[in-house]
Amino acid sequence: MPEIALIGNAGRIEAKYHHSKTPNAPLVMVLHPNPLQGGTMNNRVTVTLYNAFVENGFSAIRFNFRGVGKSEGTHDKGEGELMDTAAVLDWIQSVNQGERPLWIAGFSFGALIGMQLLMRRPEIAGFVSVCPPVNLYDFAFLAPCPVSGMIITGEEDIICPLDNVNKLVDKLNSQRGISIDYRVIPNCDHSFKDHLDTIKSCITEYLSAKYVKIAANM
Repeated sequence: MPEIALIGNAGRIEAKYHHSKTPNAPLVMVLHPNPLQGGTMNNRVTVTLYNAFVENGFSAIRFNFRGVGKSEGTHDKGEGELMDTAAVLDWIQSVNQGERPLWIAGFSFGALIGMQLLMRRPEIAGFVSVCPPVNLYDFAFLAPCPVSGMIITGEEDIICPLDNVNKLVDKLNSQRGISIDYRVIPNCDHSFKDHLDTIKSCITEYLSAKYVKIAANM
């Protein structure tokens, strides 16, 4: 899992990348929570998402948004972070030539940025969003959501309350051709303490069903 440096709109982007040994492996980008609350690419939920995809055969990258760790620039309230993510997408595609599925996964603020990029890059084939902060940001841009995906949240999360996430899932599932695999983890708050293995299990179950469809299109 080598540390690498990419170039984005604000300068250097610090990242960690795993290249799958599987030929034509699918790709995933993993996005961390809000830097203003201490979010980094080494956040344990972010690392869990990354490891879950690696263990399912993906080439995976996680990175620090601008102003975090060794990434240059300053926090930009989402706009610059979206540019960072687009730059990372360009990079991972450049080192993985050929047609292959591309996924995006994010936790909290990272889920917001991931779903924003989903609307701008039609090559993204699927997503996993953990605790999308629907109470803090307007997700009306998902109209319509271009692809199906998975949403995971904690039953006792007070940072991204369950009722708000329920409404988002209901809205997405009402859209034509969209199916959200929604997992609510009991007795779990925003930290996911003692529930990281559950996140992995949820993703593995989801990918085991989706991967057959992905492989058929590779």
